Amino acid sequence: MRQSPAPGQARETKYQALYRRVKDDILRGVLASGTRLPSKRVMAERAGVSVVTVEYAYRQLIDEGYVYARERSGCYVQALTGAASPRSDRDADGPPPLTFLPDEPPDPAAETDFPYTVWFRTLRRVMSEYGPRLVERSPGKGVTRLRNELAAYLLRCRGMYAPPERIIVGSGAEQLYGEIVRMLGNRRRYAVEYPSYSQIEAVYAASGAAVERLPIGPDGVESAALQNADADVLHVTPFHSWPTGATAPAAKRYEYLAWAHAPGTERYIVEDDFDSEFFLSGRPPETLYSMDKTDRVIYLNTFSKSLSPAMRMGYMILPEALVPVYDERLGRFSCSVPLLEQYALAEFLADGSFERHLSRRRRRLSAGG
Repeated sequence: MRQSPAPGQARETKYQALYRRVKDDILRGVLASGTRLPSKRVMAERAGVSVVTVEYAYRQLIDEGYVYARERSGCYVQALTGAASPRSDRDADGPPPLTFLPDEPPDPAAETDFPYTVWFRTLRRVMSEYGPRLVERSPGKGVTRLRNELAAYLLRCRGMYAPPERIIVGSGAEQLYGEIVRMLGNRRRYAVEYPSYSQIEAVYAASGAAVERLPIGPDGVESAALQNADADVLHVTPFHSWPTGATAPAAKRYEYLAWAHAPGTERYIVEDDFDSEFFLSGRPPETLYSMDKTDRVIYLNTFSKSLSPAMRMGYMILPEALVPVYDERLGRFSCSVPLLEQYALAEFLADGSFERHLSRRRRRLSAGG
C-alpha cells in the first residue's frame, strides 16, 4: 500500500531526488564548471536507479541550464557565475517541511439568507447553455446580456433610465473607483465624505489623486464644507452613508447637483449607491443620477450587499459624454469578472430571482431580523 507524504511535504520521485543531489553539488561547487558527469549507465549503477531515471534527471538539469550536452561526449557542468556560494546542511537536504495556515473561521456577521439553491441551479443552467463561450475573453465593459438585463432591472425597479451602452461591469467597488480615476485623471481633486468607507480614499490616493475630506452631518456633507471645497469630483453616498448612516434628503441632493453644475466648472459627482436596495417602505429613494439633467453624475453600485460579499461584481453608469473618454482610456482592457458569473447574474435578473431575493431580505429587515 502506497503511503502519503507527511503533511507539508511533497512526494519526491527517484529522478527528482537524483536531479536535486546533482544540482546541489553544482551549486556548492563540488562539481566545478566544465566537469563531465558520469555516463547514464555509470550514474545508474552508482545511484542504484534505472538508466531511464538518470535520463530524466539529466534532461531536467539540461532544460534548466545547470548542465549542457556535447554530442557523443556526454554531459558537462555549465558555468554559473555567483552560484557556488556557501550552503548549509539544511539546504543540501532540501527545504524544510511547509507549515500550512489554518482555514479562516466562518464570518458570524455574514448574511445567511443567500439563495444558494437558486444560484447554483442558475450556474448549472448557464454552463449547459453557454458551454465553450464561458472560457472566452470578456468584452471590456462586460457581456451585452448582463448590461441589457441591468438596464431593464434599473428601469423596472428603480425608475432609472440607463442605456446599456453606458453601463460598465467591474469586479466590485474598489476596482470601479480606480477606473473612475483612470478615466477622469489623477490631476483632479477628489472630495470624499468624512468619515466614510476607508477604501474610497485609499483607492483614490493610491491612484495618485489628491483627496479632500468633507465633514458629514446627519443629512449629508456639511454645506459650508461643500461650498468651500477645492475639488473637481465629489464622491458621496446619499443613502445610508457608512459608517454614519446619514441619508441626504431631497434638498441636500439638489445642493450636490448645484455644486456640480456651477458655471465655469467641469465637475462630476460619483454616486455610491451600495445600500439603496434596502429601503423599507414605499418607493425606492430617487437617485442623484435620475435627478441630474446635465450629465454630471457617475452612478455606482455593487452586489456585495444585496447578494453576498463573495460576489465581487459591480457596475457603474456613465454620463453620455464620458463614454468616449472611457473607450479611449480604458476600452482596450478586458472586464475582470468571469463570464460564468456575468451570465449567471444576467439570468438571475431576467427570471426575477434577484427581485424575489431582495423582497425576502426587505421583509426580514422590516421585521427586525
